[in-house]
Amino acid sequence: MTQEITEKSPYASKIWLKSYDDHVKPELDFEIISLDEMMKNVVKEFPESLCYDFQTEKVTFQEAEKHVISFANFLVENGLKKGDRVAIMLPNLPQYFTGLWGTFYAGCASTGMNFLLQVPEIIYQLKDSGAVALLTLDSFYEEKVRTALESGKTDVKIVITTNVADVLSIDENMKEQLIKIGRVPFGEVLPVDNIRYFNFKEILNKYPSDKAPLVENDPKNDIAFLQYTGGTTGPPKGAILTHENILYNIKHTFNWFEPGAHKGQDMYMSGFPFFHLAGMSLNYAAVHSGAAQIFIPDPRDTAYFINKAKEYQDKINLLANVPTLYLMLMADRKFKRVKFRDDVGFISGAAPFPSESIMEFEEIVGKEKVIECYGMTEASPIVTFNPYLGPKKIGTVGVPVSNTEVKIVSIEDGVTEVPLGEPGEIVIKGPQIFKGYWNKPEETKHALRDGWFYSGDVGVMDEDGYITIIDRTKDMINVSGYKVFSVEVDDKMNKHPAIELCASIGVPDPDRPGSEFVKLYVLLKEGFEPSEETRVDILKFAQENLAKYKIPRIIEILKEIPLTTIGKVDKKILRKM
Repeated sequence: MTQEITEKSPYASKIWLKSYDDHVKPELDFEIISLDEMMKNVVKEFPESLCYDFQTEKVTFQEAEKHVISFANFLVENGLKKGDRVAIMLPNLPQYFTGLWGTFYAGCASTGMNFLLQVPEIIYQLKDSGAVALLTLDSFYEEKVRTALESGKTDVKIVITTNVADVLSIDENMKEQLIKIGRVPFGEVLPVDNIRYFNFKEILNKYPSDKAPLVENDPKNDIAFLQYTGGTTGPPKGAILTHENILYNIKHTFNWFEPGAHKGQDMYMSGFPFFHLAGMSLNYAAVHSGAAQIFIPDPRDTAYFINKAKEYQDKINLLANVPTLYLMLMADRKFKRVKFRDDVGFISGAAPFPSESIMEFEEIVGKEKVIECYGMTEASPIVTFNPYLGPKKIGTVGVPVSNTEVKIVSIEDGVTEVPLGEPGEIVIKGPQIFKGYWNKPEETKHALRDGWFYSGDVGVMDEDGYITIIDRTKDMINVSGYKVFSVEVDDKMNKHPAIELCASIGVPDPDRPGSEFVKLYVLLKEGFEPSEETRVDILKFAQENLAKYKIPRIIEILKEIPLTTIGKVDKKILRKM
């Protein structure tokens, strides 16, 4: 049993409330509605406001809803029932928006799929989620989805394929030319037995767009997202997120940034993919606020990102990205010419943003503009933000949002609260916390204990309630009984003038069974040579800045450090290396 928080506990007294901006409410009280009802209300209020921008296409909320309704009617008329899962395997395209909200309008649940998954991983998620319909690109289908469906191991009955050109206002001849010269990916859709196939564009033309299906979602109990976690400690797990979970997180975010919000007029921009909840959270937050979204299908295409930012520089008030994308933007001199609004916020999450880099970035965009945050799939996803207006503590992820309790407990027993300033596991309670893992009762029991979610993250809370993430429990390195937090090593070593990016892992120590030593992988900045001299200089820097047991025994210089699809360093691959 988890130890109850005592009245004397700084966690019980919510010491972070003193760090809130004046406009932020400790507890939010509002009518709980489903996500489809939320969108219907926004369409009525802001029918002519811009909903999204993609390439040259600009679509209003009223126009976007017509597509959503057509897709919903298609699902219902083709046999999908309330609660059925619809898998979406797409980049950030208008088709993702239409498929997602059409899924909600049909009373179904969405499961977003990473389009970089390989065939066995596709089979696993489709089967585990029980998805009966799949929306994907024709190129993805030909490349690997068809092979997954041929396995006969999934429950998919309907496949909807689309092409990037389907949403562009170009004639068929131009489309064929773009495909021919390779500007638009294309794949052949060869059918698999016992599966029905549909074309996305034909669905929008065929199914009625004036009246949505008569479906009523229960926000407290009906699943909105079956969202799969990364699976770093075993196969991915589907986190069950209800409409209510998501709505609370939307309200948390809106209340946090309310002074800079102008409903029906604002614009959001993010390089996070929609299949990741960090990207999806800006999607549904934008719909809630009647704000426009700029769809970024390939965040590595910084030229497109910067051009769009320049086009809407006086309207964009919120950006959310992983730190690596901010670093990529900072390296492009054209980004320095974008003149954002004074009240713009740059949300940074999903990975540590080195303190030195934040200061460099703010030299370009303005002081106090970067807002570090912390979240996870199981929390819909936001748990903490640095203040929007008030003091931001660089290197921390801020303070817990409204309606949310956080405490730091002993890593050893998972029960005892640790004093402020000492590391422990972050555990969370709030209305945004998921209901459990799909079909995984043991994993659910381990993660959810007495109403608290055990995050697996190690952190410390200071006297003002600000939290600093130290590590993942699985990334901690055990050096002869001493705990080495890899994030601390990475953060300090990133300050070396030759290092662009680095990551540390634990390697089994053959001389000490059960112990590990630190290995550091390094990506050098342009202009530095991967020589023995450079390696020795990096080692000397480590010796001057780290305790002896934290110093890397091996320093390996790489030409490229593996990243996940959202731009986090992939330590799972580094361990395999």
